[in-house]
Amino acid sequence: MPTPLRKGLAPLALALALPLLPLPLAAQPAPPAVTVSEPLRRNVTEWEEHVARLEPSARVELRPRVSGQVDRVHFRDGQVVRAGQVLFTIDRAPFDIAVESAQAELARAEAKLELARQEIDRTASLVRDRFAPQAQLDTRRAAQRDAEAGIADARARLRQAELERSWTEVRAPQSGRISDRRVDAGNLVQAGATLLTTIVALDPIYATFDLSEADYLRFARRGASAEGSAAEPVRLRLADEAEFGREGRLDFLDTALDGRSGTIRARATVANPDLFLTPGTFARLRLRAGEGDVLLVPDAAVAADQAARVVMTVAADGTVVAKPVTLGPVVDGLRVVRGGLLPEDHVIVAGLHLARPGTRVTAERRPAAPPRLADAR
Repeated sequence: MPTPLRKGLAPLALALALPLLPLPLAAQPAPPAVTVSEPLRRNVTEWEEHVARLEPSARVELRPRVSGQVDRVHFRDGQVVRAGQVLFTIDRAPFDIAVESAQAELARAEAKLELARQEIDRTASLVRDRFAPQAQLDTRRAAQRDAEAGIADARARLRQAELERSWTEVRAPQSGRISDRRVDAGNLVQAGATLLTTIVALDPIYATFDLSEADYLRFARRGASAEGSAAEPVRLRLADEAEFGREGRLDFLDTALDGRSGTIRARATVANPDLFLTPGTFARLRLRAGEGDVLLVPDAAVAADQAARVVMTVAADGTVVAKPVTLGPVVDGLRVVRGGLLPEDHVIVAGLHLARPGTRVTAERRPAAPPRLADAR
């Protein structure tokens, strides 16, 4: 009869006698799937955006050229005036008196000259007949020259008096929109000191903005300059406008970059026939950055790597490769890539969160959607 110990060893011996069977291996996960596409190559006009401020093309502070009492105001505050239009009238009475006084002085000078000529004629005959000395004739001729000088002086004072009388009508030196009047009728004004009002020219209007050093260098390397910048087109839109529908021309670049901000001031001229654009308004301005064949990728395909911008690509063996790129502006949702990318690269455009540099992925190719030609050029 078997003992209990032998009963317990029997199953163990049976297990040791059985052949060793292989265990199933753990299933390896498949690489994540991402969508890739090749960069689009298009001929586009690149535009750089800047924040611009609208300013009048001219601004005049209107001050009287003569002192006196304001007799009448001939405009409404804020209206559009034209060059030469009478805006203020200063009391003419004192200036009429000054003109009459100058005319009388001129008449006296002319009478004095006529008398000097008559005396010369009488003295000349006496000297010829030796009844008067030559010195007396010389004295009469000197008196004639003095009378002629008096006439010239009287005529100059008359012209000055007439000119000052004309200044009693204060006229608009240029066309534009006038501000409110600073003095009313009945007030005394002082020549050159009293501010009457201001006039701003609004057609055309200026859009001023700052170019960074990098933008300026890129602009200058295209052959543009302060003298030749008039050919550079700009586009403008206001804060409540969706499209850059207003066009203008760059007409001025400052002489040097500001040492504190590192920017240079630029100015564009924009037509404003309806006078809708108002000085002080902010606007978005596009300046042409260049034209030519460039590579375009979806803006969502660009990732940040510390201070640089990178694009994730997939190599032939499925490995993810990060490529640092130099970017340009956005053209209808597609980002211009100026450098760092090749036309044959496979750029990850979807599933970017699944891609890590050095890992393997399964790439599914998809052609990129082309930008609209209206926005690309």
